Amino acid sequence: MTVRLADLTTEEARAAIASPPTAVLVPVGSVEPHGPHLPLGTDTVISETSATRACAVLAQRGVRAFVAPSIAYGVTDFAGGFAGAVSIAPSALTAYLHGVATALLAGGWSHVCFVSNHLEPEHDEAVRAAAKSAGASVASPLTRRWARTLSDEFKRGDCHAGRYETSLVLAAGAPVKDEHKSLPAVGVSLSDAIRAGKGRFRDIGMDRAYTGAPADATREEGEDLYARLVDMIATEVTEALRA
Repeated sequence: MTVRLADLTTEEARAAIASPPTAVLVPVGSVEPHGPHLPLGTDTVISETSATRACAVLAQRGVRAFVAPSIAYGVTDFAGGFAGAVSIAPSALTAYLHGVATALLAGGWSHVCFVSNHLEPEHDEAVRAAAKSAGASVASPLTRRWARTLSDEFKRGDCHAGRYETSLVLAAGAPVKDEHKSLPAVGVSLSDAIRAGKGRFRDIGMDRAYTGAPADATREEGEDLYARLVDMIATEVTEALRA
């Protein structure tokens, strides 16, 4: 079954809309450095992969879901000064996401869910503002309900391009440089730094734009993490549809 919204013909889209409940999952990511070993699009890879896998689980729950083209740019001010970082204003992101969600809902889809795996606070706030104004939902591991289901590294906050994200990218089959196997662990908690008011990777000791232990990453751990992220998406969507 085709789950990519962009692959549907207009007749196929009409037929799907005519058989509710339906959901459109919109992957949201960023373009920012993820150490010397992961691609700039890591957050988008994770959002796309988890959204795609969630479609099968939603089908089992009676919801036909489709993955929309990704929103690959976000608020990435923490990565300022690193080559490849592209940050947009929170207001621009909110407006764009609001426009996408309202257009999808006006087109007849039952529900829209933003699947976001870029964890910068201003980015998360911008995504949630768009969802609230448009009547969409958000599936993000930043929510405490879901964060507590993830790995110890994620819960500590030293997970940017560390074991957590490297495992997910390995499981997604996206490019990972072999250099990750020899990278030393960096014990910097992003969540602690954010609470302390620090806002740049280089200000908190992330000189190579990663923290955590990428050398400990495995594809098997990534698969386990995806199962948890998929449950997060499926639950957010089904609960929103019931509401």
